[in-house]
Amino acid sequence: MAKGENIFLRKDGRFEARYAKGRDGNGKLIYGFCYGRTYEEAREKVRRAIRECSAGCIIGGKYTFSYYCNSWLMINGVCLKASSFAKYRTDLKNHIQPFFGDKVLYEITSDQVDRFSWMLLHEKNLSEKTVRNILTLFHSIYRYAKKRSGLNLSDLEIIYPKSPRKSVRVLDHQEEETLMEFLADEMDLCKFGVYMALRTGLRIGEVCALKWKDISMNTDTISVCRTVQRIKAPDEDTGLKTKLLVGEPKSDSSCRTLPLMPDLAALCTVFSPGEPETFVLTGTFICMEPRKLQRRLSAYMKECRIEKVHFHTLRHTFATRCIEAGFDAKTLSEILGHSNISVTMNQYVHPNMDLKRESMSRLKHVICL
Repeated sequence: MAKGENIFLRKDGRFEARYAKGRDGNGKLIYGFCYGRTYEEAREKVRRAIRECSAGCIIGGKYTFSYYCNSWLMINGVCLKASSFAKYRTDLKNHIQPFFGDKVLYEITSDQVDRFSWMLLHEKNLSEKTVRNILTLFHSIYRYAKKRSGLNLSDLEIIYPKSPRKSVRVLDHQEEETLMEFLADEMDLCKFGVYMALRTGLRIGEVCALKWKDISMNTDTISVCRTVQRIKAPDEDTGLKTKLLVGEPKSDSSCRTLPLMPDLAALCTVFSPGEPETFVLTGTFICMEPRKLQRRLSAYMKECRIEKVHFHTLRHTFATRCIEAGFDAKTLSEILGHSNISVTMNQYVHPNMDLKRESMSRLKHVICL
């Protein structure tokens, strides 16, 4: 055994080789481990792992930005949700590392960031929101790299693109009535799921992840504690590039308990199979794919002759009806599971023309005409 190779014989008879992968935010070394049936096998595996970690990460004796990207993702990955980790990894691989990866830190300038932003917007045709998210991720890694490197680098000036406010598609009262009549006709579990979203504001992933144990017939409440989404996570066994993930909702505030309206509570009693662990939309122990539910909704809208409706339109419609009914913003924010009340205020608290006319008409009682 060569001195300093950190290869040891384990009690189970295998050889364990240890190598340094990087450092955490406190500067503590993070180790990787390789195993082999023989000393030579373990040594070859650890040498290959070290080569892969270092490949393309050192130029002229200095770490490239790719090194800090990999290090940042490795350190923060332990506290990220699987969906967030997959998104960051994709943004790094497809956008940030191809542009900045082979540069050392002092080569990265504000002008280059401007060119990067322009390229994302005009060559890759990404939306303003997507570009803002990518720039935010890049800036987080740059600040981390600046701190880790100890270099006296100036702060980057990053201009985040602004996007015009998009009008929210909401079903008008006639469209909502048409949809309700369609759902009520020979209602099945899929139609029940659409009806539930329209009456609770649940997101499509939350509806698909709902189990019967989350619905209390005694208290007429529904607990939202998980969501379903398809994330980019290649599976070597199946060859699929994505996988369906059932996990926690997008934020802590998304975990919430909602009271059920009487009509929805009655429908829950009708459709409940008596097996609490089954999913509501399938009646089985396997959840429904969100894309399948969206396709079903599209088919329903086509039959109802209602255009430009996505599943999130049901959530917007529910929130708008709550505002029309006089809900205060704080209550609505908690019902919708928003991370803060400003999201609700900016998105929904914009009275329509009928409410504006009603408010203006009340002025005659307090002003002199």
